[in-house]
Amino acid sequence: MDRARQPRPRRGGGREHPLNADHADQLRLLDVQGLDARIDQLAHRRRTLSQLGEIERVTGETAQVRDLLVAARTEKSDIEREVAKTEADVEAVRARSARDRQRMDAGQVGSAKELEALQHEVGTLARRQSDLEELELEAMERLEEVQGRVGGLEDRTASLAGELAELERQRDEAFADIDKDTAYLTGERERVADGLPGDLMTLYEKLRVDHGGVGAAGLQHGRCLGCRLQLTPTELARIRNAPPDEVQRCEECRRILVRTPDSGL
Repeated sequence: MDRARQPRPRRGGGREHPLNADHADQLRLLDVQGLDARIDQLAHRRRTLSQLGEIERVTGETAQVRDLLVAARTEKSDIEREVAKTEADVEAVRARSARDRQRMDAGQVGSAKELEALQHEVGTLARRQSDLEELELEAMERLEEVQGRVGGLEDRTASLAGELAELERQRDEAFADIDKDTAYLTGERERVADGLPGDLMTLYEKLRVDHGGVGAAGLQHGRCLGCRLQLTPTELARIRNAPPDEVQRCEECRRILVRTPDSGL
């Protein structure tokens, strides 16, 4: 159902100073508007390619995985040093215990008291070795776990790099197609707009900025195709009686309103 049009107040008690342009130029302006609309659609498509969102997602995940990988590699390096130190401590205790046992086995102990002390030391070293071996085992288990994490994160990093490369390829291919179409339409737009009156184009460009990219619209069956509202009989009569070269403006949306063969006048 058509929305009822309410009369708009006229600034300064009258209409703007009329602008004149051959009706053929006004019709050509509609062609320019059509080309501009298609160029705008291509620009919107370029800005909203699905690959752009996917690239942003993959890039963000890559940064997160990279941070986790750096942390995991640092942890791995720390545990490797811990394992190496524990192994060295175990070997030192084993060597000391072996020397003590060798002394006892070779009868190199001078007194019972010295033998007792040596036996006590061997027992202490055995307990120390057991504790160190337990620490070594626990560190090696942690090392195995972090090595698994590092491997998984490295695999994920490689997978994301491949996914990103494919998305960028798709994006660049889509950009190339869009840019090719845009270049063609821009050339057509320049050709169609060539020779149009400067004041008409100035007004059109200003209205395009003010009205979402649509500065001129056709009048079709008594309806402005810019705001999609039906003109009142009074407005239609005024436009019908106006000179063909007088540039009309929609009373509702203020866009340039071009009379067409299907205007319904």
